[in-house]
Amino acid sequence: MTAELVRGQNHTLPQTRLEIRVSAGSPVVAGATLGDERGVVRGAEWIAHPGSPQLPGLEVSQQAAAGHRLAVDLEALPEAVHRVTVLLALPVGVGGPARFGATAAPFVAVTGLDGTEIATFTLTGLDTESAVTALELYRRQDAWKVRAVGQGYAAGLAEMLADQGLSGAAELAASIQEAVARSLARSVAPPPPRTPEGDRVRQASGPPDPGPAPATSPAATPAQPPTATSTGTAAAPAPGGPINYAHPRRQHAAPPTPPPTAPPAQPGQAAQPVAGDATGWSMDERLYNQIWGMFEDLARAAAAYRSAVDFAESRMDQELDRSLSDPRNRIGGAGDRAREEARAKRDELTARAREVLDRDLAQLAAEAAVVEPALPAAYAGWDNPVWHAHRIPMELPMALRLGDLHLPERTDLRIPLLVRLPLERGMWVDSGRTASEAAALMDGDRLRRLAMETAVLHAARLLAVYPPGEFSVHVIDPAGSAAGPLAPLVDAGVLAGPPAAGPQGVAAVLAHLTRRVDLVQMAVRAGAADSLPPDLDTGEQLLVVNDFPHGFDDRAVTQLRYLADEGPAVGVHLLMVADREDASAYGPVLDPLWRSLLRITPVADSHLADPWVGHAWTYEPPVTPPGSRVLEQVLAAVTAARRAAGR
Repeated sequence: MTAELVRGQNHTLPQTRLEIRVSAGSPVVAGATLGDERGVVRGAEWIAHPGSPQLPGLEVSQQAAAGHRLAVDLEALPEAVHRVTVLLALPVGVGGPARFGATAAPFVAVTGLDGTEIATFTLTGLDTESAVTALELYRRQDAWKVRAVGQGYAAGLAEMLADQGLSGAAELAASIQEAVARSLARSVAPPPPRTPEGDRVRQASGPPDPGPAPATSPAATPAQPPTATSTGTAAAPAPGGPINYAHPRRQHAAPPTPPPTAPPAQPGQAAQPVAGDATGWSMDERLYNQIWGMFEDLARAAAAYRSAVDFAESRMDQELDRSLSDPRNRIGGAGDRAREEARAKRDELTARAREVLDRDLAQLAAEAAVVEPALPAAYAGWDNPVWHAHRIPMELPMALRLGDLHLPERTDLRIPLLVRLPLERGMWVDSGRTASEAAALMDGDRLRRLAMETAVLHAARLLAVYPPGEFSVHVIDPAGSAAGPLAPLVDAGVLAGPPAAGPQGVAAVLAHLTRRVDLVQMAVRAGAADSLPPDLDTGEQLLVVNDFPHGFDDRAVTQLRYLADEGPAVGVHLLMVADREDASAYGPVLDPLWRSLLRITPVADSHLADPWVGHAWTYEPPVTPPGSRVLEQVLAAVTAARRAAGR
């Protein structure tokens, strides 16, 4: 049975040797890119296009045409490839349409070698776009799936390639268009029209351009893209290119440790999930990649379900409009029967979509149940037993957990929210009552205390995952109102100094950190890092600010903005606890400050937007189990590790 996909929906592929057939209303350029486990295209050698149509396991057409057949052999792809993205673009300079909105919607079908359709996707809704990511084949838990994407780009092929992390995208796009223009593009007849019932009309005209034969051998294979320099250290990314997550201090390049494999599934049953079922150099990196894979799968599954429900509602409305457009059907039994039939079809489509969603959610829930207990301390929740045996590490972990994310389709399915370390931006714990519906129902004093407790938990986690002496925490509490929440940090002796109070204390701390930022910036720019003063702490610094802007004059506000903008690049980070309404007197002056910080809340709130699929994720802040002393135990371990290291 053919799966008719909608934007964001995925479908499991039953075989690995495939054809991807493209039908368009006018000649288009068809190509494909290969991506690693993060979806990054490592170089031009990972792109199949008319000027370079063959890659291992992949072959595309050599010209622009209205019909294409792309040959794919998933088993013949390089081992590092986890994603194949099919691209369509309108040729430039051949007299055709300049945007997809001026032509019929492209139709893409994934078929077996015998032509049996596995999944189809019609790219509707395109307008000014001249290039589009049609669909992608991706590997998930040793199985390949196809996902309908339909992401258009008004700036054309160059923007689309740049979005996949390719440096030199503009030059490559120009060379592709030049190769297309040089060839005599052979236009194929447009796709046959659809009947009112939606089936394609079979015509007796000649077949479309057969395209290349299936790719089954790595003949004429280009050299594999390098992953490391000749010295064995990870290659640095090109300026403006993708972020390179390879370990910069690794001295000997070696292939990543293969992830653990799941036990073979019984016939008719899904494979059992395994913690670390992703690529990476270490278990921590594999778990990090697996968590983000789960996040992506949950986002796409929910998007597919919502899109299917919207489609079912729209189809019911259209059927009712057609049926009731005849006045004779508006009265009597005919109208009632039409309504019942339309609603029955709507309910059937919705039920089928829900069945698919429940299946995907059950699989993700099973994976989460296996992954959560295996997480290291930096990724784990405070209720994870790993904290009771936690030892302060000697190396910085990849990422840090800030809380959990979930969607309304299944609120008990939580995905850890991880951010990379070192932090690239500061954080703002919103203590305002207008921040969310849950905050509006809470007492103001209780909400401010809860916000400060959340900030303390984040500070404690950062102290616990950094090597001893490489992370310091400063606190500004102008009115001394956060003495209670700050007690665990103060009692453990892990702060760089007593919490600063009053205007003089605020000015002293800000002056100290501003001086550090200035000195480190000058040393870095001059290439003289060894000339820093001996009393300067070169470790990472975190400034926790409570109840901003109370106790801040104009000079202090300017210094705080400076630290927010320039601090992260040299290891100084902000963690603010503030109500934006309290700072409204400053007007738009503080808008850049709020935008530069990652906003989190002390209570559950649906404020984290996912622009790709349009979700509003619900953020759940971290909490310690009731009655637990895990926070005190972890801070005591930090103190002991510092003492042992002589810090």
